Amino acid sequence: MTAFLGYVLPYGQMSLWGATVITNLLSAIPWIGKSLVESKKKVKKEIVSIIHLSFIYLNLLDTIGIISPHALKKGRKLVIDKKEFLDIPYSFIAMLVGFIDGDGYICVIKAKQKYIKICLVISLDIKDLSLLEYIQSVLKLGIIKTYPKKGTKKTCKLVINKTDLQDIFFPLLNYHNLFFLTVVRQEQYNKAIYIMHNDIKLYSDIPKVIISNNLNFEKSEDILNLAFFNNWIVGFTIAEGSFLVKKNNEACFQLKQRFNYILFQALKIKFKTNREITINEGKYCQLSMSKKEDLQQVINFFSFSGNHPLLGLKLISYQKWIIYLKSSKRYTGIIFPE
Repeated sequence: MTAFLGYVLPYGQMSLWGATVITNLLSAIPWIGKSLVESKKKVKKEIVSIIHLSFIYLNLLDTIGIISPHALKKGRKLVIDKKEFLDIPYSFIAMLVGFIDGDGYICVIKAKQKYIKICLVISLDIKDLSLLEYIQSVLKLGIIKTYPKKGTKKTCKLVINKTDLQDIFFPLLNYHNLFFLTVVRQEQYNKAIYIMHNDIKLYSDIPKVIISNNLNFEKSEDILNLAFFNNWIVGFTIAEGSFLVKKNNEACFQLKQRFNYILFQALKIKFKTNREITINEGKYCQLSMSKKEDLQQVINFFSFSGNHPLLGLKLISYQKWIIYLKSSKRYTGIIFPE
């Protein structure tokens, strides 16, 4: 809504009418009024263009569903101008989607008084706290919680609440045409979106069966052709990848996650390896590469392809791995980053 001379008018209806009022008022000014009226058509067009362009720009990130009044009562203000979020690099967001596919989850649980709690959580070892702090600083969303309880593994979590998900983060994914590639994360996302779109308040009102919008990739090429796949792999590697040196001094790059066979086939093709995908315990897919030719492809991907860089402890692990390869006569001939 826009206020003008005491009136409150919707965008779209205001623009042409407002331009007419402005030019008519200016025509009443002695000496200069006549010349201004003669150019009022030009003024109208310019004002309409400015208003329409601004309106389109501000609505690129459309809120999903209705923001809860309860969230606003807590002091959360709706973000009217979302342009700062459009400045976040595409490569970063694509990387983050892969990272969430590996180490995040979209939580939908019963809260107090039988209401629904929705949030996105990324949980890491406390040693990787700086990685969460970096992600938070770029996104400008979420809060970080640490759990240094005695006798348990120290962890840290980045938590993005429902309001920020439906007002900023999920619309940002839609704007860039980004989506999750693992089945579990897709199901969690679809459930959260369904609740938001239908403004469901009580946990008991969530249908037991929600029609799935999962992307059932029938072949690995469907995944390989995704524009964001390379940066997704970087994020997925930060979460689920390992740069190893085995006891026999053989270097290895490994990816492992719950069963997503077609996805791992795409990863195999991306790294141009002939290594077979192994299935562990009937639950986990694993791709391990240790041949010199395979390791060169891994290095090419992470150091020479212009993708988003590795982050956090995984970056440190990769750098140490490279140092080992350089020092080993077994891997002479490999082209390394400087």
